[in-house]
Amino acid sequence: MNALVADRFVADFERVKALLPGAYVPWLQLAREEAFTAFLDKGFPTLRDEDWKYTSVAPIEKSRFVLTPAAAKSCNDLGGVGTQALPGARLLVFIDGRHAPELSRLGALPAGVTVDSLAAMLEREPERLQAALACPAAGYASGFAALNAAFVSDGAYVHLAAGAELEEPLQLLFLATAANLATHSRNVVVAGAGSRVRIVEQHASLNAGAYFSNVVTDIEAGRGAAVEHHKLQQEGPQAFHIAAVNAALGGDASFASSSFAFGGALARTAINVGLNGAKAQCSLDGLTMTDGRQHVDHHTRIDHAQPQCSSREFYKGVLDGASRTVFNGKVIVRAGAQQSDALQTNRNLLLSDQAEADTKPQLEIWADDVKCGHGATVGQLDPDQIFYLRARGVDAAAARALLVFAFANEVVERIRWLPLRARLERLLRARLPHGAGALQ
Repeated sequence: MNALVADRFVADFERVKALLPGAYVPWLQLAREEAFTAFLDKGFPTLRDEDWKYTSVAPIEKSRFVLTPAAAKSCNDLGGVGTQALPGARLLVFIDGRHAPELSRLGALPAGVTVDSLAAMLEREPERLQAALACPAAGYASGFAALNAAFVSDGAYVHLAAGAELEEPLQLLFLATAANLATHSRNVVVAGAGSRVRIVEQHASLNAGAYFSNVVTDIEAGRGAAVEHHKLQQEGPQAFHIAAVNAALGGDASFASSSFAFGGALARTAINVGLNGAKAQCSLDGLTMTDGRQHVDHHTRIDHAQPQCSSREFYKGVLDGASRTVFNGKVIVRAGAQQSDALQTNRNLLLSDQAEADTKPQLEIWADDVKCGHGATVGQLDPDQIFYLRARGVDAAAARALLVFAFANEVVERIRWLPLRARLERLLRARLPHGAGALQ
């Protein structure tokens, strides 16, 4: 990071640090200062960094984003919230990175369940967030993570006591309305032993301008807890989106993750799972659909730290235009993590000669009694399958659309909650090469 860029961030930090939530809390002040120092030390990742060798973030580094919106939006300006809300879900809305209570719909929460904005919790009960915000388990994975910790302004706080259950899904809706804005959001989810929760984290835009969204979601699942986390990224066409989902699982806990990436000019999601207790299990699914010159990157890291844990990964990409996708999945099996069971699959469908898919599955195994495998494919539509459909009276456009839909919908069908699955199917149809009409 050059001196001019560093000076710019130093000036921004000095200007806003006293205005950020929890500015009066001593441990948080120190945590922000340490995080900002780490950011200056790490800088932005470059193509020389192994984990970023396929994804250049130079456009983010070169852009000048402001940290506060010019003016708050009124409810009359935000009709898009209603179209994004999922039926039957409890709703927590954030506009340009700040909680919008007048648009949220949480209702009465069951005993043992707390759901609120991060900013509100920092004002009311900051000690409940100290473990999450002041003590990163392994430092900062990148300059973006450190930047988030320094500038974090709001996000969701979800806490379930042991045995508690939130029956209705919780939708965290992050809407961008202002151009040239940088938001640094943090979500903290703590699921006590035996608790259950389903979360949909959605990022969407009501403007077509350039902006930067930097998001971290930390999930802690206690013994026997069951957590579902579905991430739907529909950022604007000029947006930059950098996200991390970090999940730590206790014994017998389960974590089901899905990541759907449809938007953004440059988007990257890192999903890191620690199987820290025996017999913990996780499943990670993902679907990326790109066109134009979009660049979308998925990085996953699953750490089998204890015996008898299992993990499954199933990611697909559909690429059109001159777009590019990256899938880098790493599974680590520690010494002593015997009887680990891991399977990783990545498949990519190229609809254009200019599209490019980079795939890098990795296994790092330090135990001998394991069952692990991975596979990756990159290809185009099968001419024989198109011919088969054409021979039965299906026109060329509809034949291509049917095959693309069948390929991508295999991931969507793995979603168990029907309202979310229906929403994703509509989005999928709209992203087909010739639109939803090709399947009518």
